Amino acid sequence: MPLFGSTFSPKKTPPRKSASLSNLHALDRTTKEVELGLDYGFPTISIAGQSLKFENGQWITESGGTGSQREVQRLRKRNQQLEEENNLLRLKSDILLDMLSETTAESHLREKELEELKNLSGRRK
Repeated sequence: MPLFGSTFSPKKTPPRKSASLSNLHALDRTTKEVELGLDYGFPTISIAGQSLKFENGQWITESGGTGSQREVQRLRKRNQQLEEENNLLRLKSDILLDMLSETTAESHLREKELEELKNLSGRRK
């Protein structure tokens, strides 16, 4: 028997109504497929009257100047090719300079050896 009267028993709370904040449940099936379907397409944006589309990792203009955008892409590829070729030529010139300095050092060593041999042979006579 409890010391102070009855045991503590709080009232049970009534179950909550599911209040969805989304209005998608009110849409019909075809609208849901269009809104939530798997065909998203490419993301597009309009800035300063020019429409851009994100395709293959780059933003491409959709309206006005599509030819110039392709020209820019072609020039970028050409620029990258020329930079790679330039890097290769720099590497080759560095290797050639290293080879030249190595052969120059070897020739100086041989010249010193020759002079030492000449001095030794001159002393013996």
